[in-house]
Amino acid sequence: MNVKIIKSEKDYQAAMSRLSDLMSRDLKPGSKEEDELELLALVVHDFERQTVPPVKADPIEAILFRMDQMGLTRKDLIPYIGSISKVSEVLSRKRPLSLSMIRRLHQGLDIPADILIEDVETDRSVVESDPTIDFSRFPLKEMYERGCFGNFEGNVQRLKDYAEDLVSKLMRELGPKQMGTAFLRAPLHQRGDRQADEIALQAWRMCVVRKARESLPPKEYKTNSITLGWMRELAKLSAFDEGPKLAKEYLARHGITLVIEKHFKRTFLDGAAMLDGDRPIVALTLRHDRIDNFWFALLHEVAHVALHLTPATPVFIDDLDRGNSERAEQEADGMAREALIPEAAWDAAKVRHSLTSDDAVAFADQVGVAPAIVAGRLRHETKNYRLLNHLIGKTGQVSQILGC
Repeated sequence: MNVKIIKSEKDYQAAMSRLSDLMSRDLKPGSKEEDELELLALVVHDFERQTVPPVKADPIEAILFRMDQMGLTRKDLIPYIGSISKVSEVLSRKRPLSLSMIRRLHQGLDIPADILIEDVETDRSVVESDPTIDFSRFPLKEMYERGCFGNFEGNVQRLKDYAEDLVSKLMRELGPKQMGTAFLRAPLHQRGDRQADEIALQAWRMCVVRKARESLPPKEYKTNSITLGWMRELAKLSAFDEGPKLAKEYLARHGITLVIEKHFKRTFLDGAAMLDGDRPIVALTLRHDRIDNFWFALLHEVAHVALHLTPATPVFIDDLDRGNSERAEQEADGMAREALIPEAAWDAAKVRHSLTSDDAVAFADQVGVAPAIVAGRLRHETKNYRLLNHLIGKTGQVSQILGC
């Protein structure tokens, strides 16, 4: 007996030839040949285990096998897969198994999860316990229309059928920094007293991060780099016709990504400041698509980046139509107002009493900002929202400048 470890394909072929020869004989129990056969089989198996990739069991074959074992008909699969038409489509490989189907088949028919899961990125633990999130509550149609689900095709019902699969996949794509459902559990500081749909807010947040990663800034953000002087330089860009576009470039040069992402229904938000790892994102919805609103919302969120954004509090969501007595919001409001129009200059401004267009334009030139910002502050303080309408600008002007 001269059995050796197999190190090459040539060794393997020789071992297989010898193994085949020994298996064709009528070997006596306890003989040297039988010992050689057993040892050779172990060596061959070890080599094959290291060099031959394991064959992935087919999930549909596994289902059919279990049906045969248990004497089940296609109708018996309705509780696990859905309607009889869905059962037929799944068994004929025209419809992929969804995570909810896999979970029910695993729990109800005891088919191993590893066999049913075809997506290598999905961990078996996902289907071995019931989900803690109602994925059907996500604004699936709107997310699909915004390109969140890649090349998925189907109607609204199909979106609902595969809601968990699609949203979970999007969460994984946002990893590793925002891996899985941890993304949804991150602390979220919300301004405003209207009851917003939290799932829709989180969907919007995912859309923002996804879009932000498509245009990473050229430089890393340096903590504490935002000062009041820095914000005043940003505010002065409002005086230019292309001010919003210049602001986006200004932020990018300092490691901050500006994202414009339309709000979802029942979210009542104007903007947010958030962290993606170490990188700040400022996101605006342009819910009120006017020059004055854009600049105040932008400076408010930048103030949050400067004053409050930390790994412990990584998201600030703002509904600027609603007041808020919390200290962080008051601080962000105050810093934004001071950056746009210094308080000392505002206290002495003639336009506060005259309320005329000429004085508003003259004061805007004096402090170096767009007249719309002066008009917006006057309208806010006097609560007269018909005042200086012609200085506010047209609705839709910001999105037109930014091309979104």
